[in-house]
Amino acid sequence: MFAFSESMVAWAPALLLLGITLSVLPFLDRNNGVHRAILSIAAIVLSLRYLIWRGTDTLAPLGFTWDALASWSFYAIECAAMVSSLSAFVLLSRRRDRSPEADANFGWWGKSQPKVAIFIATYNEEWPVLERTIAGAKALRWQNKTIYVLDDGRRDWLGEHCARLGVIHVTRPDNAHGKAGNINHALEMLRASGAPPDYVAVLDADFVPHLGFISRTLSLFKDEGIGLVQTPQHFFNPDPIQHNLGISRAYPDEQRFFFDHLQPARDAWGIPVCCGTSSIVRWKALETIGGFPTDSVTEDYLLTVRLQEQGYSTAYLNEPLSEGLAPEGLKEYITQRARWGMGLMQIIRGPYGPFRANNLRLRDRWGLIDSFMFWASISVFKLACILYPLLYWYFGVIVVDARFDDIVSHFAPYYLMTMAFMNFASRGLFVPFVHDVSQMIGASEITRGVYTGLLRPHGQTFKVTMKGGDRTKTVIQWPILARFAILLALTVGGLAIGLVFEPAFDSRAGDGKVIILFWTLYNIVVLALTIMVCIELPRTASLLRQSPERTWVTVDGRRREVWLADINQDAVRLRGINIDAGQFALIEIEDVEPVPAIALRTIGGTTDMQLVLTETQRQAVLEKIHTRDGEPGTGFVATAELVSGIMRRMFSGTTRIQ
Repeated sequence: MFAFSESMVAWAPALLLLGITLSVLPFLDRNNGVHRAILSIAAIVLSLRYLIWRGTDTLAPLGFTWDALASWSFYAIECAAMVSSLSAFVLLSRRRDRSPEADANFGWWGKSQPKVAIFIATYNEEWPVLERTIAGAKALRWQNKTIYVLDDGRRDWLGEHCARLGVIHVTRPDNAHGKAGNINHALEMLRASGAPPDYVAVLDADFVPHLGFISRTLSLFKDEGIGLVQTPQHFFNPDPIQHNLGISRAYPDEQRFFFDHLQPARDAWGIPVCCGTSSIVRWKALETIGGFPTDSVTEDYLLTVRLQEQGYSTAYLNEPLSEGLAPEGLKEYITQRARWGMGLMQIIRGPYGPFRANNLRLRDRWGLIDSFMFWASISVFKLACILYPLLYWYFGVIVVDARFDDIVSHFAPYYLMTMAFMNFASRGLFVPFVHDVSQMIGASEITRGVYTGLLRPHGQTFKVTMKGGDRTKTVIQWPILARFAILLALTVGGLAIGLVFEPAFDSRAGDGKVIILFWTLYNIVVLALTIMVCIELPRTASLLRQSPERTWVTVDGRRREVWLADINQDAVRLRGINIDAGQFALIEIEDVEPVPAIALRTIGGTTDMQLVLTETQRQAVLEKIHTRDGEPGTGFVATAELVSGIMRRMFSGTTRIQ
């Protein structure tokens, strides 16, 4: 009876918290600062309660033992990750929406439009990638603009395309300082012209601006203290995790949390950051700091810091005003994130770091420290969570020494409150297994990049994220997959040893074995999903449109109504019709003249067709699918579709865009 009562007492905090969150959370407003602050404080308090319990009741006695080394080292890693989480809780306690401000200030410039230079930075992107970006820039609802294609690849064919489309092709003799050097060369050219612009908009080669990109962002520049306006990055194709798990329609891209939720929170504290593309900066502010900084491979973040140091603020306008191409290959995806981590460490070590004598405000320093703690701890913590249980199964090393009731009493409330607050603040984006896969997949490379940047900040080069290329075949990333396959085999093997052979150290592990058991089962699922991501499935260049639209197709003289399920600049996917491969048809696309097309394949009432476009039609199609209002993809989690997508991918070995 006593044991039953003790267990009930242990479960009481978690059950009480679960009841409160389920009954109260649906009635709270995520835009209400008081509601966010209350949940943030609760998450902080329960996190600190858990951390104190871990430090006082679960660690091995200090000494020269393997138990002590493992127990205390893992706790140190966990503490570092917890500091990052606590900082995030504070950040997310507030949120700012600048759309009403943009509405109120719209047209402050009067009848004389400010002059805007649009920089499209490119190095080795293929023409189909650049073509849509140029088409979007030309279609912008802003007359007083000049488009510059900054070609660090010095390609003659690109110059010919630019001349045909009426945009300016700019090259330079070298590639010094990567993207920042490329932009600075163009700035010097404009400076020398004697008629510089009022603002400079920066677009990556694969990012297409929406029609209102300039007019909406310039609305915020009525405030003379704003030096830069950043907008979110949305993607019209699935990233490797979405695509390779078959969850493109059910789970947002990995960057949605940052752009949709963390940046608005940072803006509320006055510390949003420039993210390179889809931003616009005041010329006067650029002149004050001498152009784009070149001290980091993440020149965009450093640009914000330099502007802050000179008294200019960065504003974040959380509206879908552009859309781009997410890294399609896993290696490119990982390389991009490793570069971000390395660049941040270069900033931390540089003259504008948070611990240097400069003019940064206290909150600016906090913003840098927050980013530092995230990059320096999260990947290491994820790797530790996989590796440390193996120490128990193979060597009997006890990492966490605790009673099961104490775990329930301390860990469960902390975990439940953390999940409740993070999902409240992010509209349900935190799905534990998938979230961990996104952080696990590049953990080794990110950790290497982060600590390379921290220990050797100078002499690191800018690595371009490759875009485009042939994605029509299945590609297995064996070097990446192998490491996770080995970890999975070791984890399953260790579990078998622990459950089958009953090693002698079980008796002193006590309830610790229960912890390791659940921990190991969780790791098996995460590692299995991570391995699935390493098997890159063919892509059909499908776009993530929010919903199909009705259209008409004429085949053999018969006009029929069908669903236009997907469209890109080369092909369409029609539903509700079967057309034999090789057969011609005429497709009616809104805002585009009827387009001839050739059927490629038909499967179960769905037909993929190759478009045969004139130059005018091609430009019209590009504008239609990439420059309209709204965002591609999804910003929400559809749990049932998420589970079914993963199960379908797991058991069929293939996936299909729904």
